[in-house]
This record gives sequence, C-alpha cells and structure tokens, in this order.
Amino acid sequence: MANKGPAYGMSRDVQSKIEKKYDDELENRLVEWIVAQCGAAVGRPERGRLGFQVWLKNGIVLSRLVNSLYPDGAKPVKIPDTPPTMVFKQMEQIAQFLKAAEDYGVVKTDVFQTVDLFE
Repeated sequence: MANKGPAYGMSRDVQSKIEKKYDDELENRLVEWIVAQCGAAVGRPERGRLGFQVWLKNGIVLSRLVNSLYPDGAKPVKIPDTPPTMVFKQMEQIAQFLKAAEDYGVVKTDVFQTVDLFE
C-alpha cells in the first residue's frame, strides 16, 4: 500500500465525481440489510463512506454475508476466529467472498476487485 498525497488536476476531478456519486441513503439501506441478514454480531460501521469501507475492508462482514445465504454445513467461506490484521490476509478473505459470490451466481463482471476496498 502506497501512501497517497493530495490529488491534483484530473485526479482531483475524478475523485470529486466519485465522492458526489456516493449515496448516504443507499449506505444506510445496505447496512440495515447486512445486519438483518447476518445478525447484530457484525456490528455497524461509522457513518460515511470511509466508515463503511473500513467495516467491509477485512472481509469478515462480506464473508458472513455470503455464508448467510447457505444452509448450515454448506458455508463456502471459512471465517477466522479473529479478524485478519495483515493486508494480504484481508485480501485473501475478500477473494474467498468474491469466489463464493460467483459460485452463488453473481456475474463476474458485476463484482468488484479486491483492491477496490483498499484504494
């Protein structure tokens, strides 16, 4: 992970457009749906884009979400006892989620890339 400084020129314009598209109401609806699907044990993120990103970043919430779609004994993603702290382990957890989502029927072109949560 490289540290990024302030954006200038076209980079700033692109970042500004991304930030304008962020929908706080959609974030709230997604959080409510994830908590309803997975249970209160997943917790809740801090409000805002960054809080939501951090909540999903280690892959545990995403893994619990995809596992909630399967019956007991057929869970596709193994969830570690303690959330991963090393970046490559977090990315591995997210990759497992993405694989399970594809196996569930989500079209590969409709899923994000692992690095999208880290950039």
